[in-house]
Amino acid sequence: MEKCYFPQCWKTAVVVPIPKPDHALNLPQNYRPISLLSSLSTVYEFVLLKRLNQFLNNNHIIIYEQFGFRKNLSTSHQLLRVTELIFDGFAKSETTGALFLDVAKAFDKIWHDGLLVKLMRLNCSAQFIKITHSFLTSRNFRVRVNNILSNPRPILSGCAQGSLLSPTLFNIYVNDIPNFPSCHLAIFADDTAILTRHKHPDIAVQALQTYVSQLQLWLADWKIKVNPSKSACLLFTKKRNMPALNPIKIFGQPVPFVSDDDDVIIPGARSF
Repeated sequence: MEKCYFPQCWKTAVVVPIPKPDHALNLPQNYRPISLLSSLSTVYEFVLLKRLNQFLNNNHIIIYEQFGFRKNLSTSHQLLRVTELIFDGFAKSETTGALFLDVAKAFDKIWHDGLLVKLMRLNCSAQFIKITHSFLTSRNFRVRVNNILSNPRPILSGCAQGSLLSPTLFNIYVNDIPNFPSCHLAIFADDTAILTRHKHPDIAVQALQTYVSQLQLWLADWKIKVNPSKSACLLFTKKRNMPALNPIKIFGQPVPFVSDDDDVIIPGARSF
């Protein structure tokens, strides 16, 4: 830690591919990569993570809407918060529009220089920033199949899978996501939902599109990619007659609306 150095011998990950059930085994995308790291590196990261969390908590840095990888918070807490928001809308005769974003390979595509810039903006210590730079750079991986190891391949972006530090570093990277008073964010790690409420469904959808227009600038600045076709939009409403609504577009691509046929069940609500 005095040298602000993360040893090179701890930066090689051994990746074990686990086949997905009922998928063709001749396609690489049908395997889940499990990354195995040095046990000594885990001890070092534990010390660093403890100090980083202390800094983040003392300065109240991580936004309230982020529930991922935080003490005493879980997916259940976030789901309860969203459910209460929707039912409060029902009580006020409001429609809740929800946009669920699919972030493409969020952990694997983190821009290293961008993360270091964000740590500087948070006034992290120069020592920790140097250690983080050493931790992120010059990493590589080897794939193990039947006890045979591949040649090393470089990792040029992203945070190390299986690392203790990576989830918290990811939270820092997305911590400055745009936040509007008219919208409610619900985030768990890279799973992101944007919700708006209004008495008129078309205005709720329009508010989501306005938010997306600003979100696109942030996504482009920090090299974060979203899959519009894998994202989804859903309206929670008690209204019987729904007007024709224009689809929300991300980078010019429409986000599909989820319909009743998609087995989304919300008590007391109609999904459009």
